[in-house]
Amino acid sequence: MNKAFVKESEDDAEDDVPEAQLPSGTKNYMTVRGHAQIRAEFEHLVKVERPAIVQVVSWAAGNGDRSENGDYIYGKKRLREIDRRIRFLSKRLDTAVIVDPAAQRNCDQVFFAATVTVCDAGGIEATYQIVGIDEANAMEGRISWISPLARALLKAREGDTVRFDSPGGLRELDVIEVRYE
Repeated sequence: MNKAFVKESEDDAEDDVPEAQLPSGTKNYMTVRGHAQIRAEFEHLVKVERPAIVQVVSWAAGNGDRSENGDYIYGKKRLREIDRRIRFLSKRLDTAVIVDPAAQRNCDQVFFAATVTVCDAGGIEATYQIVGIDEANAMEGRISWISPLARALLKAREGDTVRFDSPGGLRELDVIEVRYE
């Protein structure tokens, strides 16, 4: 059978890792820090990783039989992964609305990029920064602005109590401090 009609690799379905999706009709908000991180990843992929992989694939293609050439097969697969990530990052950067927390005028109320300290009914305090969906990392206290907790916190002020649905059920948190860094 002609190779043109056969998938190049059987595990192409594994390449389709779902990325965080924005709700339709919403803007792609990012902090200055998040935008810089995504821009740096994009630049690294375009200027460093992709050219290196292209060089390996080109060298491997020159070695002859490509059907059993591991450098060629895995290089092509990695090239597809890099190109997919470059397209994704390019779209995110093109639609980004950059919000500088230092430029926030209304500092007593929670908006995008705010750092909020909250306390639950058990007296346990936690601090979260409300960030874009591509920057979110719960282990570091950065939560996406579309998360249930962030949506509950938006427009709250120090001293307010917010309620939201969590996977463990309805929760209440007291807002202790709001700051913009």
